[in-house]
Amino acid sequence: MLKLNIESRDRKTDARAGWFETDHGKVETPIFMPVGTQGTVKAVNQNILEEEIKAQIVLSNTYHLYLRPGTEILESAGGLHKFMNWNKPILTDSGGYQIFSLSELRKLKSDGVEFRSHLDGSKHFFTPEKVIQIQRSIGSDIMMVLDECAPYPCDYDYAKKSVELTSNWAVLNKEAFVNSKPLYDHKQYQLGIIQGSIYKDLREKSVSDLLKLDFDSYAIGGLAVGEPIDQMYELIDFTTDLIPDERPRYLMGVGRPENILESIALGIDMFDCVMPTRNARNANLFTWSGTLSMRNAKYKDDFSPPDVKCNCYTCRNFSRAYLRHLFIAEEILALELASIHNLFFYLQLVTDARKHIIDGDFLEWKNKTVKEISIKN
Repeated sequence: MLKLNIESRDRKTDARAGWFETDHGKVETPIFMPVGTQGTVKAVNQNILEEEIKAQIVLSNTYHLYLRPGTEILESAGGLHKFMNWNKPILTDSGGYQIFSLSELRKLKSDGVEFRSHLDGSKHFFTPEKVIQIQRSIGSDIMMVLDECAPYPCDYDYAKKSVELTSNWAVLNKEAFVNSKPLYDHKQYQLGIIQGSIYKDLREKSVSDLLKLDFDSYAIGGLAVGEPIDQMYELIDFTTDLIPDERPRYLMGVGRPENILESIALGIDMFDCVMPTRNARNANLFTWSGTLSMRNAKYKDDFSPPDVKCNCYTCRNFSRAYLRHLFIAEEILALELASIHNLFFYLQLVTDARKHIIDGDFLEWKNKTVKEISIKN
């Protein structure tokens, strides 16, 4: 199993600080994983990612890497770690969510999902077994099972059938994992994904089905897809209590900084989201005093750092006025500097959360921080 070594628990919430280890290194939790969908975190090179941003683990995507460069290239390169020159842990999503988002271009079947490539319209078929095979070729440290992410809203019957499909696929995923071997000289772990939409009894059934298969750990999927935020927190709180305490709990695709802090308080250990880099490319910065739109004319002669409380490369060296100029002039450097800042902010946020869990004042710090970072400037 992927064991979470718990160092400290918050007395007033379910937050915990810990660590787990893979053959590519130790990961301290709570942790945010920058999203490198196609083997790259957009606009940020690997040296900056490791040395400046202090990323401990990144996420890549099975669906995208299967389409390009393809498993033959990845195997010839010796796996994704060598291909992208990244020596720390990698987690790969199964591609289930990406296929779900194709909507009209996919067809669910009992043994897998048929879909058309978003690149050229070519037809493909993912089975649970094939997804494991692809992730063996990628060589990720942590691989996710193939699941179906139910849309929101969906009625109870659809969600029930979706859980049954995901549970049936989970059996095939686990069998394929057990009956295959890593292609490279490091261990791979496999995580099951809990589904069930907004229905607690279905979430409970999903957990029960997955626990019988004894995955290395478990992720909560199918949230942050449109449901009210309070309902999302309620479901996170409900589901985390069902996951074994000694396993890292991964909340998939969430979210804004305040969502991450509230979810840490509910017992979540691992996060990923495209938001920091996507927002950065759209000139939106997350700061310790709220969000900034760097296209705003009020920053044209503001020579202060983007975030006076931030010590990232961008904030140490450049002003709001300069970043605004780069965005208005449509310079590529704008995307890089904004992405560096937002990722640094996210990693600093979970690092500070970890520190305050250990120090024993997490709840007070969390409540104060959520108010400050939620301001829209």
